Amino acid sequence: MQTHNLGYPRIGSDRELKKACEKYWTGKASVEELMITSKDIRHQNWITQKDLGIDWIPSNDFSYYDQVLDMSLMVGAIPKRYNQVILDKSNTELDLYFAMARGYQKEGIDIKAMEMTKWFDTNYHYIVPEFENNQKFSLFSTKVIDEYLEAKKAGIKTKPVIVGPVSYLLLGKEKEENFNKLDLIKDILPVYLEILHKLKKEGVEWVQFDEPFLALDLDAKAKETYQYAYKEIHKQFPYINKILTTYFDGLKDNLHLAFSLPVQALHVDLARCPEQLDEILGNIPEKLLLSLGIVDGRNIWKNDFDKSLKLIHKAISKIGEDRIMIAPSCSLLHSPVDLELETDTEALSTEIKNWLAFAKQKIDEVVTLKRLAENENTPELQKKLQENKNAATSRKTSTLIHNEKVKEKIRNIEKVEDKRHSVFSQRKKKQAKSLQLPLFTTTTIGSFPQTSEVRSWRSKLKKRLITPLEYEELIKKEIEKAIRFQEKIGIDVLVHGEFERNDMVEYFGEQLEGVAFSKNGWVQSYGSRCVKPPIIYGDVFRPNSMTVKWSSYAQSLTKKHVKGMLTGPVTILQWSFVRDDQPRKETCFQIALAIREEVLDLERAGIKVIQIDEPAIREGLPLRKKDWKIYLEWAIKAFRIASCGVKDQTQIHTHMCYSEFNDIIQNIADMDADVITIECSKSDMKLLNIFSEFKYPNDIGPGVYDIHSPRIPSKKEMVSLLQKAIKSIPVEQLWINPDCGLKTRGWEETEKALIEMVSAAIELREQC
Repeated sequence: MQTHNLGYPRIGSDRELKKACEKYWTGKASVEELMITSKDIRHQNWITQKDLGIDWIPSNDFSYYDQVLDMSLMVGAIPKRYNQVILDKSNTELDLYFAMARGYQKEGIDIKAMEMTKWFDTNYHYIVPEFENNQKFSLFSTKVIDEYLEAKKAGIKTKPVIVGPVSYLLLGKEKEENFNKLDLIKDILPVYLEILHKLKKEGVEWVQFDEPFLALDLDAKAKETYQYAYKEIHKQFPYINKILTTYFDGLKDNLHLAFSLPVQALHVDLARCPEQLDEILGNIPEKLLLSLGIVDGRNIWKNDFDKSLKLIHKAISKIGEDRIMIAPSCSLLHSPVDLELETDTEALSTEIKNWLAFAKQKIDEVVTLKRLAENENTPELQKKLQENKNAATSRKTSTLIHNEKVKEKIRNIEKVEDKRHSVFSQRKKKQAKSLQLPLFTTTTIGSFPQTSEVRSWRSKLKKRLITPLEYEELIKKEIEKAIRFQEKIGIDVLVHGEFERNDMVEYFGEQLEGVAFSKNGWVQSYGSRCVKPPIIYGDVFRPNSMTVKWSSYAQSLTKKHVKGMLTGPVTILQWSFVRDDQPRKETCFQIALAIREEVLDLERAGIKVIQIDEPAIREGLPLRKKDWKIYLEWAIKAFRIASCGVKDQTQIHTHMCYSEFNDIIQNIADMDADVITIECSKSDMKLLNIFSEFKYPNDIGPGVYDIHSPRIPSKKEMVSLLQKAIKSIPVEQLWINPDCGLKTRGWEETEKALIEMVSAAIELREQC
């Protein structure tokens, strides 16, 4: 048997890449310094995997921003608007790359960033490729070859990883009507063949083609495209070993399609879909190697060796050891780097830590499972097996996990009110009278910039360099500064800025029971943005109020309404490492009850506008449409449990990112939020079309500028977007706001952008 890995975290064990990129973006570091840091990370990753015993280590799994954007640059899928960046000889290839990801404003040139959306059902984001009819492709970046050679020079045998040609096209977006992006396969395939030619010339043995769409519903054209693409690749390069990787679900009805493709190995996700193994083993072609994705790359619980070994032995008995490869289920991009860095037992108890495995530990699990499956019998290996059994037993029997009061509430969940007292049209009249808001009400999504100074206060508090009272005074001053700024520029519904919050999920997780946290368990979300997902290990409940103090303080500073800001139950669930010993639905309902209690406390404290963010509703959809109905029923119910206990006069908002709702618009309407704010600027307001066609009854705030980019939009640009919005949505339903929260932006750009946004609202009021 052989072992391999699909991908390793690229942020560095101490988020070195994040820090290096941000220094480069702000001009505090040179491109050479950034490249040195990135090279150090790559080499450390390769050496770690080699030392742990992995046979086939991935290369080209490193990325400065996103692996799909890497592929766009490699195949020359560069939108024409970036030609100005290319023509400026002072710009490097890396500057072009970051311009595509983040936008570009320099010396009178103003270019929007490319769209960004979620990578399947994960909290990772990718940059969406843009395609035009008859688009031409050419090899622009040689990154995949360069990194293979870099590893080879360091004495590391790697298999380059690339996004497969069909999945790459399916991940993209047609920028013109009346053509199918899959028609571009004949245009893009020559570039893939050129890459393979160069890799073969350098002695490559294995190449990994990531084709996750094989685990999704595919139409006839997509299936034909798969067959065409891989037959052409095989025809040109029959002697390069090609491993086709699928993940996040089972192959199911695409099994025979996958088996028909001329590759040497097929990887399947047995963490997400272990039941597919029997059908695979009953139909697998002769000589095809089977990669068993046996160690969960998406969650942080230790692998159950006994269960995994049963699956491995089943495969061995059917096709033999020499056709088996052992691997994580997917790239370890979605896992924190190294559990050994968790040395603070106050933050993460020894008992809970013993149940966990991060990326480095998962690599060790893969190698250990191979050795155990091959009946290797050493004291060191037997010790590992016994420790694994002990950890599984400890987790099942721990008193930390179960809370009978919480379980009783879930048993009676159907008794919890999950509908507002009146329909929206009646609530809107009451809210209009109570809130007295103008046409085109302006607001922001919640967070304001968190400067290094603000972040340092939390660090000083944790290190006991300042007292809790001193910390509170600092936060109060920052809140007052934000309130005064919003009043000064004329924003209508204010926010307190969330300066006390480290992250919109982590902040709540830290205040809920049944949830643990790591100190260094960072995972990349997008670009340089990293998050520390909560670890939901037990029954969840709220021991005390979580936000009332800060919201009440902010409201006391102004006569304008200040929104209470909460994260919704589905998003907390989706953006956490979730316990796997009970259905996700039950865990979500536990969180929903905790958020409901917080909503009612905010209302009692006099907060009249409460926002419950649910950016992960769409992300949580199962990959197969036949499974959507069950998920949406409990996900929407969870939101309604959290939001529907308030009076008619209390206005409930929700916020959603990456808002392609065409196929779930009825479910979005069923949430019955009084106001929904959505990411909309990058789509040029086209996402509103479905709301218009559906005749969405509640109020909508389409985002008028992209907060993931540092570029500052003009009033004219925002007015133009809103005029398009007015064509789709009645003016009395429209709010005006940015696409998302402003936490990651700087104050200077934020202030300028919001001043332009308020000016746009004033101009529209004058027009209407």
